Amino acid sequence: MLAQPAMQTDQVIMSVPDLGVKDRTIDIVLANDAHGAFVWGVLDRLLDEPSCSFSGVTASGFAAMEAAVFAYGLSVGGRRGARTALANFWRRVSHASVFADDRASLLRSILEQSIDLEQIRDEGCPVKLCVLTVNARTDAVKGFTGSQLSINAIIAAATIPFLSLPVEIDGDVYWGDGDVFQSPPVLATEARHRLIVTGRPSVFTAPCPDRSPSAGHCLTRCAPVHTIFDSRYRAGAPLLLRPWIDWGELTDMRDRGRQRAADWLAAGPLRADESPGAACERRYI
Repeated sequence: MLAQPAMQTDQVIMSVPDLGVKDRTIDIVLANDAHGAFVWGVLDRLLDEPSCSFSGVTASGFAAMEAAVFAYGLSVGGRRGARTALANFWRRVSHASVFADDRASLLRSILEQSIDLEQIRDEGCPVKLCVLTVNARTDAVKGFTGSQLSINAIIAAATIPFLSLPVEIDGDVYWGDGDVFQSPPVLATEARHRLIVTGRPSVFTAPCPDRSPSAGHCLTRCAPVHTIFDSRYRAGAPLLLRPWIDWGELTDMRDRGRQRAADWLAAGPLRADESPGAACERRYI
């Protein structure tokens, strides 16, 4: 287990009405177009919320690294552990990027300092993780989960196509930009809700094409879908391409993500009277 130094955290802003555990359990989907620091803020705020519990997290792009840190922190330290692990991860990103010559090596170093992979792969891990990659030869999207998870798989998901070389895994090569909206669900969880964190409000506007429980191509598996958009995602896009990342800019994005998540929670999205067959999409900007 990696040691995580204690950090001061923000106070809980607000709560939604108390619900049954089954009704308030959510799967989280982190799209590759949402800036990582905004995603950090959303996760940070959700961890404050006692009425939310988490079943699985699917992530593409740089958010795959955050998803791994999120799952690891929950596994070893509960909600406080996850918040601390995420904060420490972003500290490493900010500090290490000053000396970045090789992006892939930098990401690997940061990730290896931030997680213990065996904790995430363990069947007892409270959150099931899936990272989405793209086969660099065929453009097919592949999800890595369970025993298939590796440091290489997570790094591949975070690798920007054509800017860096793809990552070799089991004789094939992969990189990032896996589209979470065109991929079949890979996590078999019992979550009653699915929350998508994304950068563009137009990426998921169509209703569920097939609400039958056996619909393998239905991203939501007929559970209500909620989306939180980063309306300023383009402003944050160049950050991770710089040779440095300003801590103040990162925390500003984090705080914006926290506020979006707080506003979403205040709207009462996890109401117990919302049935899985209704409201196949609920959006919040």
